Amino acid sequence: MPDDATRMNGAPAATPMHRGFGALVKLSWRSLFRQRRRTALLIAVVAYATLAILFFWGFMDGFLTSIFQGQARLVSAPVVITTSAHHQNPDPVHALPETAAFRQVALEHAAVRAVTPRLEMAGLLRSPYTSQGALLRGVDPEGERLLSDLPSVMGEGRYLEAPGEIVLGVDLAETLDVRVGERLAVDVSSLAGPTAVGLRVVGVIDSGIAIVDETTTLLHIDDARTLTGVTSATALSIDVAPGREAEVARALNERLPDEGRAYGILDQMGELATGLAAERITMIPIGLLFSLFAAIAVTSSLVVSVMERTREFGVMLSLGFDHRRLGLMVTLEAILGSLLGFAVGMILGYGLLVWMQQVNVLGPVFSTLYGDFLQGLALGTDIRATVRFEYTAYAAVTVALAALFAALTPARRVANLVPAEAMRASD
Repeated sequence: MPDDATRMNGAPAATPMHRGFGALVKLSWRSLFRQRRRTALLIAVVAYATLAILFFWGFMDGFLTSIFQGQARLVSAPVVITTSAHHQNPDPVHALPETAAFRQVALEHAAVRAVTPRLEMAGLLRSPYTSQGALLRGVDPEGERLLSDLPSVMGEGRYLEAPGEIVLGVDLAETLDVRVGERLAVDVSSLAGPTAVGLRVVGVIDSGIAIVDETTTLLHIDDARTLTGVTSATALSIDVAPGREAEVARALNERLPDEGRAYGILDQMGELATGLAAERITMIPIGLLFSLFAAIAVTSSLVVSVMERTREFGVMLSLGFDHRRLGLMVTLEAILGSLLGFAVGMILGYGLLVWMQQVNVLGPVFSTLYGDFLQGLALGTDIRATVRFEYTAYAAVTVALAALFAALTPARRVANLVPAEAMRASD
């Protein structure tokens, strides 16, 4: 015969020990704040892990983005249109047949901000004291100002303005032992045979980046055409917003004439970009370790809590609270505490990333500590964090692992409690 309390008008009685899942959640929430010190520690651990994960990925992606942008603004261009042959073998014989049609296609894309021609060739630079082989770049000075950061890192003299002038990287100028105002002889093997021209050094670039200061050689595109015999250009350089290089390159490739092909900055970097992308993948286990350690800390806190509350759990079991629901309550406490810590960590983490995206905090520190190590990369002193919503998913692994471990360890311990023995346990 059923208990008087078990039925009322044909429905189960609403006693505290037999309420639904919502009541169990409320009970777990109240239990969570009965142990305020331990709950605060649990929240702090999860918040710290969440913040660390957000910072880790925001810094890692910001660092890689800075390298890609440095490569795009100082060494190459965000997007280039050239021939497939020139992409594989950068020789003027593989130049674009003409530039008007390609330029028109590029300018029709809404994301394209500027288009300028370049003509690159291998040459020999001769000063009165020595000679040095170099990759020469013929440019339109006004067009280059729209997409290159080189005009902003002039250490001495001025930027290129007219035919008959040349601009060098500071290290290359020192190797050649030339100064602003002196002349250089430039020898090139053109389409018609060897040619040479004398150019006056009007400026020296001092970016503080080895790959730029050691290799940069800029001359007017008219001089480059005279030297090579090419009447068009080896490439059209295109300026787009950071992060849209691959998207724009794909869109342009759908409309370009067969002779030309668009390449984003990652395609231009080749194996270097592949290596950097691989490095990002290798960082995933480190991010997971943050989550794992946080989840273990949550589990340890709950195990201690269960041990200290053994008598309390014994009383609850003796009053009719079954083992399954008691274990579920402990698991819910872990989930709720982890969610609170996750929320705190998200607020602090994304706040930190937004601040480091606006303020160049990382650049000076990172350059001071690892400047020599990064001399082969076009990485300046401006390194900012990246903010992406996907980091939320990475950090959420912490909460998922915490809930899993809580179900496997503390909840199982509760499930094995014997009410009579538990009630005799000391507080």
